[in-house]
Amino acid sequence: MSKPLSDHDRKKQISVRGLAGVENVAELKLAFNRHLHFTLVKDRNVATKRDYYFALANTVRDHLVGRWIRTQQHYYEKDPKRVYYISLEFYMGRTLQNTMVNLALENACDEAIYQLGLDMEELEDMEEDAGLGNGGLGRLAACFLDSMASLGLAAYGYGIRYEFGIFNQKIVKGWQVEEADDWLRYGNPWEKARPEYMRPVKFYGRTEHTPDGVKWVDTQVVLALPYDTPIPGYRNNIVNTMRLWSAKAPCDFNLKDFNVGGYIQAVLDRNLCENISRVLYPNDNFFEGKELRLKQEYFVVAATLQDIIRRFKASKFGSREIVAIQLNDTHPAMAIPELMRVLVDEEKLDWDKAWDVCVRTCAYTNHTVLPEALERWPIDLFQHLLPRHLEIIFEINRRFMQYVASKFPGDNDRLRRMSLIEEGGCKKVNMAHLCIVGSHAVNGVARIHSEILVATLYHLVTGSKYRTITYIHNSLCITLCPISQAAPGYHTAKMIIRLITAIGEVVNHDPVIGDRLKVIFLENYRVTLAEKAIPSADLSEQISTAGTEASGTGNMKFMLNGALTIGTMDGANVEMAEEAGENNLFIFGMRVEDVNAMDAGKGYHASEYYNRIPELKQAMDQIAGGFFSHKQPDLFKELVDLLMHHDRFKVFADYEAYIKCQDKVNELYKKPKEWTKMVIHNIAGCGKFSSDRTISQYAREIWGMEPSLEKIPAPDEQLK
Repeated sequence: MSKPLSDHDRKKQISVRGLAGVENVAELKLAFNRHLHFTLVKDRNVATKRDYYFALANTVRDHLVGRWIRTQQHYYEKDPKRVYYISLEFYMGRTLQNTMVNLALENACDEAIYQLGLDMEELEDMEEDAGLGNGGLGRLAACFLDSMASLGLAAYGYGIRYEFGIFNQKIVKGWQVEEADDWLRYGNPWEKARPEYMRPVKFYGRTEHTPDGVKWVDTQVVLALPYDTPIPGYRNNIVNTMRLWSAKAPCDFNLKDFNVGGYIQAVLDRNLCENISRVLYPNDNFFEGKELRLKQEYFVVAATLQDIIRRFKASKFGSREIVAIQLNDTHPAMAIPELMRVLVDEEKLDWDKAWDVCVRTCAYTNHTVLPEALERWPIDLFQHLLPRHLEIIFEINRRFMQYVASKFPGDNDRLRRMSLIEEGGCKKVNMAHLCIVGSHAVNGVARIHSEILVATLYHLVTGSKYRTITYIHNSLCITLCPISQAAPGYHTAKMIIRLITAIGEVVNHDPVIGDRLKVIFLENYRVTLAEKAIPSADLSEQISTAGTEASGTGNMKFMLNGALTIGTMDGANVEMAEEAGENNLFIFGMRVEDVNAMDAGKGYHASEYYNRIPELKQAMDQIAGGFFSHKQPDLFKELVDLLMHHDRFKVFADYEAYIKCQDKVNELYKKPKEWTKMVIHNIAGCGKFSSDRTISQYAREIWGMEPSLEKIPAPDEQLK
């Protein structure tokens, strides 16, 4: 049971009564007590901190509902162009504080909670992080939803309502241990189930080619149940919707041959299809070709496209404009063949008309150039799970290959390189190629990333008649990227974490420097922890080898919060240096052109640096020889072997430049005024990295929409 604050604790808090309207505070207190009584069925004698959090969340939610309904009424009356952002990840974090800020309720809520004798920070800490993402990709999606609402865009986020989000990370005896993230175990006050919009999604089966068209028959059906979460704009009375799909078995699932034993087994088997939305895949930078993952990817786009088409047909003016669909990486790539299936097989459009609609509708954001992260699905798996879609992909590829052959006669190597189907021992569908061919716009997540895409990975389709590729650098947003969590199957990353904790065990207990220097690994790094850790940092290390980091997102967040950056000219660091001035960042190491020149010349040989730099050699020898692992001397030998013989990131090549740059950091840190001056230059240069700026650019250059800062009337005002 949670006790009210003592008089001493209440004196430590600061009242904001002068800032909050007295009527608002009284109304909020009344609503809080009403929800505690009628929604939570508790009184102050038995209520817990979690009960108080839920009472507050429901109170704030009340202020969302009228705006939410009013926004949908506004969209129906005005019938603006809609944009649909499809992502397998939405790393939302906590909702309460962001909602209070966007609705201008923060001061009034603070005062109401203060007068009720409760602690606002304690209640906020009771909220579970909605960890439906791995890192930058999911956090980007969350920021974009916020900005689309703040800029008055008729936008919808679509994804999966994972029962278990990104795992909770524990460090036990220096090793990472994963625990399930049961984020829904206490319920979610922000979501609303919408069973009336449940949609069927089909898998397996076979195709029949008839005079009336192609039929997909003998399929297994899974139901997609939508849960809606409100996304409030910043003080503009607009509340958009994030719709997440949960997999449900149909009531007649496997009950054709009824008997008691069969009935029990059929009910138990429901779990098999409901597993689709059970858990978020934890690897965001490593592709795992699992059937469940492909099921998830098709599940979300099939349900979403049904919803989009339903809304399109129901629009007041017959939807004067085609909608915009943004694919967040290749995970929603199945939207392209699924849209073609619906338009050709169900709506009976001819292929060319359907393809024109598909390409003008879809746009694609690429998040990585690392080959191990690119999705390539085996043909056999496609044939088994989605037979009609494989036929459609083959037809897309056939027509595309015809076009390429007409432009480059006899260039068979180009045909092989540009094909959607990768030949070899196991034929695979290259999902990135599918996204490019089926979209009218392609963009990376930083300018250097887009330039690399053009120059290397995707030069293969430049000039295609199928779409105009628009390269837009997001320069992303002020976001958070939990990069320090290792996916449970990623052995090397977990070994690196163990090395960090082992170094900490030695350094932190050293009699000479133990009191001056600490090595600490923050476990379970997530949005909420980042919100605490990032503002406390003095130095942000963004040290990826040039050309390997798509953008980074934490780098811009650190910059805004007053940390100086030591980093390479990679990802968004390039534009950060442009905005703040390169002399206001600690830039070191090879540029992309240097890396390319090394690859084209003598290549990278780690042993050259190891033999030439005594300090580096000593460090590697200590790690490999058990200096940080006395009980297991060979524990980290494989990491050193990786660095010495299999390091495609060329870590040692930047080592000397990094050490020299750290010397510059040390010298400047001794001069607080100079350091602070550089910090101010960095903060002043952050404007470009707002997700509002990014979404404005998306809207104008990709979606053909115009952002607006105009407020719509509040629920108690007349709708114009």
